Amino acid sequence: MGEERHFSTRGTWLVADEAGRGRMLDMDQRLAPVRRASLAVLGLALVASGPWFGWWPLLPLTVAAVAFGVAERLNHRSPTPEYAIFAAWVLTQLTIAAAVALTDGPVGVAMAWMALPVVTLSARFSLQGVVWGVGITLALMTGVSFGVHADRILGDPPLLIMPAALVIGLGMLSTALMRSDMEHRGEAVVDPLTGMLNRKALAARIAELTQQSRVSGQPIGVIVGDVDHFKRINDSHGHSTGDAVLRDVAYVLRKQLRAFDLVYRLGGEEFLILLPGSEVEHAVRRAERLRVAVSESSMAAGVTVTMSFGVSASSPGAEFDYDAVFGAADAALYEAKRGGRDRVVAESRDAVLVA
Repeated sequence: MGEERHFSTRGTWLVADEAGRGRMLDMDQRLAPVRRASLAVLGLALVASGPWFGWWPLLPLTVAAVAFGVAERLNHRSPTPEYAIFAAWVLTQLTIAAAVALTDGPVGVAMAWMALPVVTLSARFSLQGVVWGVGITLALMTGVSFGVHADRILGDPPLLIMPAALVIGLGMLSTALMRSDMEHRGEAVVDPLTGMLNRKALAARIAELTQQSRVSGQPIGVIVGDVDHFKRINDSHGHSTGDAVLRDVAYVLRKQLRAFDLVYRLGGEEFLILLPGSEVEHAVRRAERLRVAVSESSMAAGVTVTMSFGVSASSPGAEFDYDAVFGAADAALYEAKRGGRDRVVAESRDAVLVA
């Protein structure tokens, strides 16, 4: 509950930046139940085909399921979780390749299975990650083909060429579709000034977290923050400087948060942060870190900025009631403003932190 580890704010060859890392983690969470269902379908197919192929092909799929289970636990413990996710993806392809080899390799019908994981690459990784994933898949297909029936491949090359073309085509199509979807979705849910998610994106995320809380029972923290005396900045320095300050504040907030802690611009100079898995005490510590980071950062035109924060959280084991939790955090923000600004106030008076 009280995890303090930060994710890297820099990109890698698998994700372009911290926003891409957050999208990857969110998409991986969405893909998890589908991935388990897909492995189950492949397992059932192998069970049904057991009298012809034997039962050994079931072992690699079991290894793949365990690998992804381990990767899911490691996702939020590393500053660069994309490496664990990609490693699990590669291990899945290795185990599917082993299953293909055990079911008669390229001569059998299982070779097409290796195209399934390729579809998920563009949903999580950068173009470079997709290229590497497709390349690894083609290398494994070639290895299985020549390792099991080299004579058949040399005599009938389409046994390898056709499934290889399928893998390449799926990689290209899924990448194009994902990029188009991201562009259109980004225009609808991203605030153009700060690059943060907007109220429309917030509504969708609230629905998801509400459903998740019914299953997991994990608490969800809410932080509402407001830039202090923002009108003075606009009046003294102009609206263009005010806009630049908001962009700088957004950057500072994002840099201090974990990849799966999403921050939204509610409008004007007000922001909201959702903290899945956080109780009030942890959310207060997170808000205090945000407050200090903002106050110590140099903003546009050398403007000094402070922020006030209100904090609340749902109870462990209870369903996430956003309206109630947000109302409590908003009331706490009002108390922070009334108490002198540049401070964090939680819904419980006992949990007040003052700068």
